[in-house]
Amino acid sequence: MSEIATNFSTPSVDRRGFLLGSASASLLAASSGALVGSAQARNWRGTVGCIKPRAGDGSLGELFKLLPEGIGIAVTYLNLAEGTREELSSAFGTYEKNIAYLASQHCDLITIEGAPPFMILGHEGEAKMVDDWRQKYKVDMFTSSQNQVDVLKAMNLKKIFGIAPFGEDLRKTYAKYFEDAGIGVVAMESIDVAFADIPNLPAQDVYALIKKKFLANPGADAIYILGSSMDTLSVVAALEQDLGVPVIQPTAARAWDIQRHLHVRQPVKGYGVLMETLPGLISKDLALQSR
Repeated sequence: MSEIATNFSTPSVDRRGFLLGSASASLLAASSGALVGSAQARNWRGTVGCIKPRAGDGSLGELFKLLPEGIGIAVTYLNLAEGTREELSSAFGTYEKNIAYLASQHCDLITIEGAPPFMILGHEGEAKMVDDWRQKYKVDMFTSSQNQVDVLKAMNLKKIFGIAPFGEDLRKTYAKYFEDAGIGVVAMESIDVAFADIPNLPAQDVYALIKKKFLANPGADAIYILGSSMDTLSVVAALEQDLGVPVIQPTAARAWDIQRHLHVRQPVKGYGVLMETLPGLISKDLALQSR
Protein backbone atom coordinates (compact mmCIF):
# COMPACT_ATOMS: atom_id res chain seq x y z
CA MET A 1 0.00 0.00 0.00
CA SER A 2 1.28 3.50 -0.71
CA GLU A 3 2.18 5.83 2.12
CA ILE A 4 0.21 8.88 1.01
CA ALA A 5 -2.07 8.77 -2.00
CA THR A 6 -3.69 12.14 -2.53
CA ASN A 7 -7.14 13.00 -3.81
CA PHE A 8 -8.52 14.13 -7.15
CA SER A 9 -7.35 17.45 -8.54
CA THR A 10 -10.86 18.48 -9.58
CA PRO A 11 -14.14 18.56 -7.63
CA SER A 12 -15.85 15.80 -9.58
CA VAL A 13 -16.47 12.73 -7.42
CA ASP A 14 -19.41 10.64 -6.35
CA ARG A 15 -21.27 7.34 -6.44
CA ARG A 16 -22.88 7.69 -9.87
CA GLY A 17 -21.09 10.55 -11.63
CA PHE A 18 -22.66 13.42 -9.70
CA LEU A 19 -20.76 16.64 -10.56
CA LEU A 20 -19.70 18.57 -7.48
CA GLY A 21 -18.78 21.85 -9.16
CA SER A 22 -21.79 23.46 -7.50
CA ALA A 23 -21.72 21.38 -4.33
CA SER A 24 -22.13 22.92 -0.90
CA ALA A 25 -18.60 22.22 0.33
CA SER A 26 -15.15 22.87 -1.14
CA LEU A 27 -12.89 20.04 -2.31
CA LEU A 28 -9.23 20.80 -1.68
CA ALA A 29 -6.59 18.78 -3.50
CA ALA A 30 -4.25 17.49 -0.83
CA SER A 31 -1.54 17.30 -3.46
CA SER A 32 -1.72 21.02 -4.14
CA GLY A 33 0.24 22.11 -1.07
CA ALA A 34 -0.77 24.38 1.78
CA LEU A 35 -4.38 25.49 2.01
CA VAL A 36 -3.95 29.21 1.31
CA GLY A 37 -5.31 32.05 -0.78
CA SER A 38 -8.66 31.69 -2.53
CA ALA A 39 -9.03 28.06 -1.47
CA GLN A 40 -8.67 29.06 2.18
CA ALA A 41 -11.30 31.76 1.72
CA ARG A 42 -13.85 29.11 0.70
CA ASN A 43 -13.28 27.25 3.97
CA TRP A 44 -14.54 29.88 6.33
CA ARG A 45 -16.23 27.30 8.55
CA GLY A 46 -13.19 25.02 8.73
CA THR A 47 -11.01 22.59 6.81
CA VAL A 48 -11.35 18.86 7.38
CA GLY A 49 -8.71 16.30 6.47
CA CYS A 50 -10.22 12.98 5.36
CA ILE A 51 -8.17 9.77 5.39
CA LYS A 52 -9.98 7.22 3.24
CA PRO A 53 -9.08 3.51 2.98
CA ARG A 54 -9.21 3.55 -0.82
CA ALA A 55 -10.38 5.51 -3.84
CA GLY A 56 -13.03 4.43 -6.29
CA ASP A 57 -16.28 4.64 -4.32
CA GLY A 58 -18.86 7.39 -4.03
CA SER A 59 -18.68 8.15 -0.31
CA LEU A 60 -16.75 11.38 -0.82
CA GLY A 61 -19.43 12.72 -3.13
CA GLU A 62 -22.06 11.74 -0.56
CA LEU A 63 -20.17 13.60 2.16
CA PHE A 64 -20.27 16.74 0.02
CA LYS A 65 -24.05 16.50 -0.21
CA LEU A 66 -24.33 16.37 3.58
CA LEU A 67 -21.91 19.14 4.57
CA PRO A 68 -22.81 22.84 4.77
CA GLU A 69 -21.24 25.53 2.63
CA GLY A 70 -17.90 26.78 3.94
CA ILE A 71 -16.42 23.44 5.03
CA GLY A 72 -13.43 22.38 2.94
CA ILE A 73 -12.20 18.82 2.53
CA ALA A 74 -8.61 17.64 1.92
CA VAL A 75 -8.39 13.92 1.14
CA THR A 76 -5.70 11.23 1.28
CA TYR A 77 -6.02 7.51 0.51
CA LEU A 78 -4.41 4.43 2.05
CA ASN A 79 -5.09 2.24 -1.00
CA LEU A 80 -6.13 -0.86 0.94
CA ALA A 81 -6.58 -3.71 -1.52
CA GLU A 82 -7.68 -6.88 0.28
CA GLY A 83 -9.68 -6.03 3.40
CA THR A 84 -8.21 -8.98 5.29
CA ARG A 85 -7.53 -8.99 9.02
CA GLU A 86 -3.80 -9.02 8.29
CA GLU A 87 -3.91 -6.02 5.95
CA LEU A 88 -6.18 -4.03 8.23
CA SER A 89 -4.07 -4.76 11.32
CA SER A 90 -0.90 -3.53 9.58
CA ALA A 91 -2.33 -0.21 8.38
CA PHE A 92 -1.60 2.00 11.42
CA GLY A 93 1.81 3.19 10.25
CA THR A 94 0.30 4.35 6.97
CA TYR A 95 -2.56 6.01 8.83
CA GLU A 96 -0.07 8.00 10.90
CA LYS A 97 1.86 9.20 7.85
CA ASN A 98 -1.39 10.51 6.39
CA ILE A 99 -2.30 12.17 9.68
CA ALA A 100 1.10 13.88 9.78
CA TYR A 101 0.63 15.14 6.22
CA LEU A 102 -2.87 16.52 6.81
CA ALA A 103 -1.78 18.14 10.08
CA SER A 104 1.01 19.88 8.14
CA GLN A 105 -1.69 21.33 5.85
CA HIS A 106 -3.28 23.11 8.83
CA CYS A 107 -6.52 21.12 8.89
CA ASP A 108 -8.85 22.01 11.75
CA LEU A 109 -10.05 18.40 12.08
CA ILE A 110 -9.06 14.99 10.70
CA THR A 111 -11.53 12.16 10.13
CA ILE A 112 -9.81 8.78 10.11
CA GLU A 113 -11.99 6.54 7.96
CA GLY A 114 -11.96 2.78 7.91
CA ALA A 115 -13.55 1.42 11.07
CA PRO A 116 -12.33 -2.22 10.83
CA PRO A 117 -8.63 -1.67 11.71
CA PHE A 118 -9.56 0.22 14.86
CA MET A 119 -12.26 -2.26 15.82
CA ILE A 120 -9.64 -5.01 15.57
CA LEU A 121 -7.39 -2.90 17.81
CA GLY A 122 -10.21 -2.66 20.34
CA HIS A 123 -12.07 0.20 22.00
CA GLU A 124 -9.43 1.02 24.61
CA GLY A 125 -6.45 0.53 22.29
CA GLU A 126 -8.07 2.76 19.70
CA ALA A 127 -8.71 5.52 22.25
CA LYS A 128 -5.09 5.49 23.39
CA MET A 129 -3.70 5.54 19.84
CA VAL A 130 -5.93 8.40 18.73
CA ASP A 131 -5.20 10.40 21.90
CA ASP A 132 -1.48 9.96 21.26
CA TRP A 133 -1.85 11.15 17.66
CA ARG A 134 -3.98 14.10 18.77
CA GLN A 135 -1.32 15.25 21.22
CA LYS A 136 1.59 14.59 18.84
CA TYR A 137 0.14 16.42 15.82
CA LYS A 138 -1.83 19.12 17.70
CA VAL A 139 -5.04 18.62 15.74
CA ASP A 140 -8.43 17.22 16.71
CA MET A 141 -9.41 13.92 15.07
CA PHE A 142 -11.72 10.93 15.34
CA THR A 143 -12.03 7.48 13.77
CA SER A 144 -15.15 6.17 12.07
CA SER A 145 -15.76 3.70 14.88
CA GLN A 146 -15.43 6.37 17.60
CA ASN A 147 -17.74 8.57 15.57
CA GLN A 148 -20.38 5.85 15.27
CA VAL A 149 -20.36 5.13 19.00
CA ASP A 150 -20.78 8.86 19.66
CA VAL A 151 -23.77 8.98 17.31
CA LEU A 152 -25.44 6.04 19.05
CA LYS A 153 -24.94 7.65 22.46
CA ALA A 154 -26.15 11.05 21.26
CA MET A 155 -29.34 9.36 20.03
CA ASN A 156 -29.65 7.35 23.26
CA LEU A 157 -29.66 4.07 21.35
CA LYS A 158 -28.86 1.00 23.45
CA LYS A 159 -29.01 -2.04 21.15
CA ILE A 160 -28.07 -2.31 17.51
CA PHE A 161 -28.57 -4.71 14.67
CA GLY A 162 -25.43 -4.43 12.55
CA ILE A 163 -24.46 -5.44 9.05
CA ALA A 164 -20.96 -5.37 7.57
CA PRO A 165 -19.46 -6.35 4.19
CA PHE A 166 -16.08 -7.54 5.47
CA GLY A 167 -16.77 -11.24 5.89
CA GLU A 168 -17.55 -13.73 8.62
CA ASP A 169 -14.03 -13.64 10.08
CA LEU A 170 -14.47 -10.10 11.45
CA ARG A 171 -18.14 -10.15 12.42
CA LYS A 172 -17.57 -11.08 16.08
CA THR A 173 -14.75 -8.54 16.35
CA TYR A 174 -17.10 -5.72 15.32
CA ALA A 175 -19.75 -6.85 17.79
CA LYS A 176 -17.23 -6.97 20.64
CA TYR A 177 -16.02 -3.45 19.84
CA PHE A 178 -19.51 -2.03 20.36
CA GLU A 179 -20.16 -4.12 23.45
CA ASP A 180 -16.90 -2.88 25.00
CA ALA A 181 -18.09 0.66 24.25
CA GLY A 182 -21.34 0.06 26.14
CA ILE A 183 -23.61 -0.63 23.14
CA GLY A 184 -25.58 -3.87 23.05
CA VAL A 185 -25.53 -5.93 19.85
CA VAL A 186 -28.59 -8.02 18.99
CA ALA A 187 -26.80 -9.40 15.92
CA MET A 188 -23.89 -8.45 13.69
CA GLU A 189 -24.45 -9.98 10.27
CA SER A 190 -21.86 -10.19 7.48
CA ILE A 191 -22.35 -9.75 3.74
CA ASP A 192 -20.58 -12.29 1.59
CA VAL A 193 -18.87 -10.09 -1.00
CA ALA A 194 -15.29 -9.63 -2.20
CA PHE A 195 -13.56 -6.50 -0.86
CA ALA A 196 -13.12 -5.07 -4.37
CA ASP A 197 -16.82 -5.53 -5.15
CA ILE A 198 -18.27 -3.76 -2.09
CA PRO A 199 -18.87 -0.43 -3.92
CA ASN A 200 -20.74 -2.27 -6.69
CA LEU A 201 -23.46 -3.78 -4.49
CA PRO A 202 -26.82 -2.36 -5.66
CA ALA A 203 -28.44 -0.22 -2.98
CA GLN A 204 -31.79 -1.96 -3.45
CA ASP A 205 -30.21 -5.37 -2.83
CA VAL A 206 -28.56 -4.11 0.35
CA TYR A 207 -31.91 -2.67 1.48
CA ALA A 208 -33.60 -6.04 0.97
CA LEU A 209 -30.87 -7.91 2.84
CA ILE A 210 -30.86 -5.50 5.80
CA LYS A 211 -34.66 -5.68 6.02
CA LYS A 212 -34.70 -9.47 5.97
CA LYS A 213 -31.93 -9.85 8.55
CA PHE A 214 -33.32 -7.14 10.84
CA LEU A 215 -36.76 -8.74 10.95
CA ALA A 216 -35.14 -12.09 11.73
CA ASN A 217 -33.28 -10.59 14.72
CA PRO A 218 -35.83 -8.65 16.80
CA GLY A 219 -34.95 -6.45 19.76
CA ALA A 220 -32.70 -3.77 18.28
CA ASP A 221 -33.55 -0.09 18.56
CA ALA A 222 -31.27 0.91 15.67
CA ILE A 223 -29.68 -0.45 12.50
CA TYR A 224 -25.92 0.01 12.12
CA ILE A 225 -24.24 -0.20 8.70
CA LEU A 226 -20.46 -0.65 8.50
CA GLY A 227 -18.65 0.52 5.36
CA SER A 228 -18.79 3.92 3.67
CA SER A 229 -17.98 2.39 0.31
CA MET A 230 -21.22 0.41 0.30
CA ASP A 231 -24.05 2.27 -1.45
CA THR A 232 -26.53 2.69 1.41
CA LEU A 233 -27.09 6.41 2.02
CA SER A 234 -29.83 6.44 -0.63
CA VAL A 235 -31.89 3.82 1.22
CA VAL A 236 -31.55 5.13 4.79
CA ALA A 237 -34.86 7.01 4.70
CA ALA A 238 -36.72 4.00 3.25
CA LEU A 239 -35.27 1.65 5.87
CA GLU A 240 -36.25 4.00 8.69
CA GLN A 241 -39.75 4.45 7.30
CA ASP A 242 -40.32 0.73 6.73
CA LEU A 243 -38.70 -0.67 9.88
CA GLY A 244 -39.41 2.10 12.38
CA VAL A 245 -35.90 2.50 13.82
CA PRO A 246 -33.02 4.93 13.15
CA VAL A 247 -30.32 3.84 10.72
CA ILE A 248 -26.70 4.73 11.48
CA GLN A 249 -25.03 5.01 8.08
CA PRO A 250 -21.29 5.83 8.14
CA THR A 251 -21.19 8.83 5.80
CA ALA A 252 -24.12 10.50 7.55
CA ALA A 253 -22.54 9.75 10.92
CA ARG A 254 -19.29 11.36 9.72
CA ALA A 255 -21.10 14.48 8.49
CA TRP A 256 -22.85 14.76 11.88
CA ASP A 257 -19.53 14.56 13.74
CA ILE A 258 -17.78 17.05 11.45
CA GLN A 259 -20.52 19.57 12.20
CA ARG A 260 -20.27 18.79 15.91
CA HIS A 261 -16.51 19.31 16.04
CA LEU A 262 -16.62 22.50 13.97
CA HIS A 263 -19.56 23.91 15.99
CA VAL A 264 -21.78 24.07 12.92
CA ARG A 265 -25.46 23.15 12.80
CA GLN A 266 -27.19 22.75 9.43
CA PRO A 267 -29.73 19.91 9.12
CA VAL A 268 -30.22 18.05 5.83
CA LYS A 269 -33.49 16.40 4.84
CA GLY A 270 -33.91 13.17 2.91
CA TYR A 271 -31.13 11.08 4.44
CA GLY A 272 -32.60 9.92 7.71
CA VAL A 273 -33.37 11.16 11.20
CA LEU A 274 -29.73 11.73 12.17
CA MET A 275 -29.09 14.44 9.56
CA GLU A 276 -32.59 15.87 9.90
CA THR A 277 -32.39 16.36 13.69
CA LEU A 278 -28.62 16.56 14.39
CA PRO A 279 -28.93 15.29 17.98
CA GLY A 280 -26.41 16.80 20.37
CA LEU A 281 -25.74 19.78 18.10
CA ILE A 282 -27.36 22.86 19.63
CA SER A 283 -27.10 26.24 17.95
CA LYS A 284 -26.44 29.36 20.02
CA ASP A 285 -29.96 30.67 19.40
CA LEU A 286 -31.57 27.41 20.48
CA ALA A 287 -29.40 27.30 23.60
CA LEU A 288 -30.50 30.83 24.54
CA GLN A 289 -34.15 29.96 23.95
CA SER A 290 -33.93 26.96 26.28
CA ARG A 291 -32.72 28.98 29.28
